[in-house]
Amino acid sequence: MAGFLEEGKAQIDRALEGFMPPAGSYPSRLVDAMRYSLFAGGKRIRPILVLSSAKVAGGNPEDAMAAACAVELVHTYSLIHDDLPAMDDDDYRRGKPTCHRAFDEGTAILAGDALLTMAFELLCDPELLQSVRSVDRLRMVHELGAAAGWKGMVGGQQVDLDSEGKPPSQPVLEYIHTHKTGAMIRCSILMGALAAGAGKARMRNLGQFGEKLGLAFQVVDDILDVTASTDEMGKDQGSDAASGKATYPALFGLEGARERARDLIAEAK
Repeated sequence: MAGFLEEGKAQIDRALEGFMPPAGSYPSRLVDAMRYSLFAGGKRIRPILVLSSAKVAGGNPEDAMAAACAVELVHTYSLIHDDLPAMDDDDYRRGKPTCHRAFDEGTAILAGDALLTMAFELLCDPELLQSVRSVDRLRMVHELGAAAGWKGMVGGQQVDLDSEGKPPSQPVLEYIHTHKTGAMIRCSILMGALAAGAGKARMRNLGQFGEKLGLAFQVVDDILDVTASTDEMGKDQGSDAASGKATYPALFGLEGARERARDLIAEAK
């Protein structure tokens, strides 16, 4: 598994490098901030899911590469904005100073904006994704926009902010996790399937799998926030608990959270 993830990460990194402007390109501070966050050592889980889903759906993973990179651009934008003082106010991400610490708040906001819009630039580029049917490419744009926007990640972030310092409830917690994190995991799987031209039944099954996987992913992340060190996590250990965020360990205890993660993984299978 480790070898598979490392190989997938290397493929994604090469593709991202090909799409990104070179270091120092004008305006250099913006480009350098974009590259700083994008190449800060992420595991590339979401784009790897795109490529894997394309393969499972009977397609060529290479045909989904631009879509995979688009997903990673959106994910990186979300991390930059999530770390801002107005949001989670984190100082470290992936073991390095967060973008607004390494540069400044204004540049960090613009770097996130640029990565978000670049994702849709890739999906709409007539030179890319040429093997994907026009209707499927249009649905890719729709799925990514919905997963990243008010119905997905951004909506989940708003409810997360609204819930800080309040007693957590399971419905609110699951809303946050299925939208803030789960929506982009599900979208990653659907993007790969669309690149492969998957039919309705397969899209439905993969979408359900993505929902369970996305929620399990965030439950495990909640657990690691409590149990892993800052070095292991690449961000401030215990930052969620310190800010009074709603998490599974806070609601169910550590063992209850672990049991929920196991149940979700079993349901995904």
